[in-house]
Amino acid sequence: MTPNIDRRRLIIGAGLGLGALLLPAGRMLASELVGASGFTHNVASGEPGPDSMLLWTRYVAPGNADEATLRAEIALDRDFTRVVAGASVRTGRYRDWTAKLTVDGLQPGTTYWYRFIAADGSFSPVGRTRTLPVGDVSGFKLGLFSCANLPVGWFNAYAHAAARQDMDLWLHVGDYIYEYGIAAYKAQDRVLEREVLPAHDHEMVSLLDYRMRLACYRADPDLQKLHQMAPMVALWDDHEITNDAWEGGAQNHQPEREGDWSVRRAAAMQAYREWMPVSDEPWKAYPIGTLATLYRTESRLVGRTRPADIASAYRAGTDAALEAFRDGPWQDPSATMLGLEQERWLYHALRENARSSHWQLVGMGTILGRTVMPKETLGWLRADASERSVQAFHDNVRGARLGVPMWMDRWDGYPAARARLLRAAQQADAELVMLSGDSHNAWAYSMLQDGEPAGIEFAVQGVTSGGIEGSLATDPHNVARAFVATNPELDWCDTARRGYAMIELTPQRITGEWVFLQDIKTRTLALSGTHRMSAEKGQRRFIRT
Repeated sequence: MTPNIDRRRLIIGAGLGLGALLLPAGRMLASELVGASGFTHNVASGEPGPDSMLLWTRYVAPGNADEATLRAEIALDRDFTRVVAGASVRTGRYRDWTAKLTVDGLQPGTTYWYRFIAADGSFSPVGRTRTLPVGDVSGFKLGLFSCANLPVGWFNAYAHAAARQDMDLWLHVGDYIYEYGIAAYKAQDRVLEREVLPAHDHEMVSLLDYRMRLACYRADPDLQKLHQMAPMVALWDDHEITNDAWEGGAQNHQPEREGDWSVRRAAAMQAYREWMPVSDEPWKAYPIGTLATLYRTESRLVGRTRPADIASAYRAGTDAALEAFRDGPWQDPSATMLGLEQERWLYHALRENARSSHWQLVGMGTILGRTVMPKETLGWLRADASERSVQAFHDNVRGARLGVPMWMDRWDGYPAARARLLRAAQQADAELVMLSGDSHNAWAYSMLQDGEPAGIEFAVQGVTSGGIEGSLATDPHNVARAFVATNPELDWCDTARRGYAMIELTPQRITGEWVFLQDIKTRTLALSGTHRMSAEKGQRRFIRT
């Protein structure tokens, strides 16, 4: 059976455990939870290779069974008259009934159809996937997503992308789910039909919490369709755990209320790896023939150091305090987003792969491009903006005057590490392309290091999560013009609309198209517009249009 989130009901499977039934929403859904069995959450694929693919499903065994064995089939046609590979996998309550296996022996650059078969002969839905090409590749297209907050809107971006027939791969750069309790949302911001579990006021903390939330998101029909139609490379950012996470904690983790950080961190990682079509490798490279290499990175939980604390400098209220921060803690060379082991891996991989593939595509949770706050924003603040929001804008404008960026939680907050990455790309003579998210708005950067071009960045807008426009009462075109005028690396931005991006590669050019959905409060595939930006090989900067 397949859950239907449209009906404001979520059949998420008995494997979530009896603890779910103790919650208010759990009691309402008790009869469905106990009765749920079979294939509950469609299928998905990921970790593509030239000759292999990871396949995912979820199957709850009927009755009181603790385990189930499934067989996967992969074929060259949707009717499975030409089955070319298969494998078996075991699942059970211990892994929330999710099942993953990798099928080898496939042909490169080939479209396949796959399904799972249970012991009782029942079939999962049929998925479509495609292996990576080898050799000379004339073109490749991938869809880029970030920041999908289910209670605040419909996943129209997923639905629009899933309907396309021209995409080879999806790349999700994080905030696939959000950890917040229901009390964190204003009533006017929510879509009533978009319920999530657990339904309590506090954030996700336990393994059960994270499993339930992922089950709710994966029950969304548009997200299911996206996974069903093409493979996905996915990486987590912070909201898969909690806001502004780093290796040893998070801005939004309070041990006195939420327990030991290492326990919460482990629970989030386990649930994510159960419910997503991903391997347990923390980072990985995916070769796209001679055309490109795609890198999946990890920049939250494995090696990221604590962000520099700018709050005390702002509280001091003097330029001297901000200057001391700017010239001291902010420049700390020991600060790292990736951790030293991953840094070495990535720099070595850039050096090696730049010799054999045209483009180096780095999937990253947060933005690399430099951004400071335009002073004009202070005149555009909404009349009902909170005191905290107003103070944040004033602080960011003060910081901008002294060269201090807006966000300490992204690469701007780690300038020494940022310089190491860009210099490594320059020294490798790599055509560096950052594919990032997190800010909820859309941005295009031509990045510089030591005064020389170092690479470009496509930063994608959120699927549903609101951006900076929520604090400003002015035409978004004014906001965009001010940001571009204030930031030398920024070529273009859109600070108002939701959607996704399409990245198209050829040996000589890369083009990104930001696709903006007309609405997220109703289900619609109507667009409000698109925007395209391109870069030529060897230029390492966008062609301004």
